[in-house]
This record gives sequence, structure tokens and C-alpha cells, in this order.
Amino acid sequence: MKTYILKRVLISLTTLLVILLVLFTLLQLMPGSPFHDEKLTDAQRALLEAKYGLDQPVIVQFFRYVANMLQGDLGVSYSISKNTPITQLLQTRLPTSLRIGAQAILLGTAVGLLLGVVAALKHNSFWDTLCTAVSVLGVSVPSYVFALFLAYLCGFRLGWFPQLYQMAHPLLSSILPSAALSVFTIASVARFARGELLEVLGSDYMLLAASKGLPKPLLIVRHALRNALIPIVTVLAPLVVSLMTGSLVVEKIFAIPGVGSLMVQAIQSNDHSVTIALAFVYSALYIGIMLAVDILYGWIDPRIRLAKEDGRG
Repeated sequence: MKTYILKRVLISLTTLLVILLVLFTLLQLMPGSPFHDEKLTDAQRALLEAKYGLDQPVIVQFFRYVANMLQGDLGVSYSISKNTPITQLLQTRLPTSLRIGAQAILLGTAVGLLLGVVAALKHNSFWDTLCTAVSVLGVSVPSYVFALFLAYLCGFRLGWFPQLYQMAHPLLSSILPSAALSVFTIASVARFARGELLEVLGSDYMLLAASKGLPKPLLIVRHALRNALIPIVTVLAPLVVSLMTGSLVVEKIFAIPGVGSLMVQAIQSNDHSVTIALAFVYSALYIGIMLAVDILYGWIDPRIRLAKEDGRG
């Protein structure tokens, strides 16, 4: 297991370095400059680029950035908030997006698994039809539609929760956006859980376990769910990253000061340092989640780990 994890960690770190180099190269090819104030002369722009080291070759900028990053320095903002450390910008925005995304994932996974289990156990019944209809609705309707509906009903009409995000009440303000973001996760998990459980419940080893007199709840949790987890974990991995890094439209609806709006603002203003930092954070989260999924695969089904260690997978 240690060899398996070490190999995955090394691959992840190498991938991150390649992504960072590609980001630097692509941003150098993009038109425009972070110093786009019309009042600046060419000479002044050249001085600013020299000040921030933007006149150096890309490879020099890359290695300098990596060295600074290893010390916890992601650079400063050029135009959004001039000379403000990017770590300071992230300190106020990233935790908000991560918290709302984590709440959405937990809620979506729990409710989705429950719906999937009910639909599989009550196959071809009213409950199966109802759970399937909820799944289709959740996949078909965008999250911002649910966000608008919840903001109107629970925020405006009933007054249960704040319509807009309030820094003084972070937990209460995050309930509606988390609920709106969780709908797609609920639908996806329920759909995959139902399909996999139906296949698992009809397998020979499940019939054998049932014939030994195991209680049905234990049979479902210990045997059926564990064998159905791999495809569910696979579909959850990209959803985790997309939700935990913020949904721009939902953030706009609830006026959430998250990283989604910061990324759009950085791109629009050609603030390359902020764009690179946020893209790197997104990539690190995605690779970290996929690394956790790989390790989780090995725990759920040791055959996967052994196959990969032997070079067969």
C-alpha cells in the first residue's frame, strides 16, 4: 500500500509542475497586459514589468515562482488589488467557497445514496419512480434555477434564511447556496447508486450472503454498498472540485464573496498573477481529490491496488 501511495503522490506532484509551466506559457501568449491603464506610457509599463520581473524569460519566471510558492508566496495582485498578496485575497474567499462546496457535497452524497438505496430496494414501485423522477429533474435543471427558487421561497417569501450572503452569519447564509449546489450531486449519486445496487443485489454472492441469514440492513451496508461505491466515488470526484471551488452563477445570486467571482475578475483585468494562482489552486484541489480517490479505490477493492502495483492496471 505504501508503494502504491508513494507512486501516486509522485505522479501528482509531477503533473502539478507541468500544469504550472503550461499556465505560464499560455498567459505569455495571451494578448493584453495587467498594466492596461491608458494613462501609463510605454516607459512606465516597462518599468512596472521590470519591477515585477515580467520582462524575464518564461522559464526564469517559472522557477522563481516555484521557489516562492514553496515558501508560501503566491505573488501579489497587479490590478485587482494592487500589491496585495494573493494569499491575503484567498484567505477571505477560498474558505467560503470550500465550506459551501463541502456542505453541498455532504448533503448531496447523503441524500443521493438514500434515494438510490430506496429506489433499488423498491424496484419498479412508486418509490422507485419517484426517486428516478427526482434524479432526472436534478440533472436536467441548472443549479442556478434552484438557487433562484430557494432565494425567492425560503429567503423572500418565508424569510427563513438570508437572501444574500452575510459575513456576520456565515453558516445560516450558506444553507441556501449549499442546497442549490447539492441538487445535481443528489441526482447523479442517486442515479449511479440505483443502477449499481440493482446489479449488485442480483449477483450470486449477494444471494449466497442472504441465504446465510444475514440481516438485510447489514447485507446492504457491508456488502451491497461497498461493492457499488467505486462508480459512485468516480462520479463524485470531479463534482467535489467543481463545487468546492465555487459556482460563479450561484455566487452571484447570493452575493457570495468566493473564488469564482475572483477568477472572472482576474481574467477580465489581465491580472496574470491572480489567474495563475487560482488556476493552480483549482488544479491542486483536483489532483488532490483524484489522488484521494485512487487511494480510496485501493481501500474499497484491494484487487485494484494489487493490479496497479503489479503494472496490470
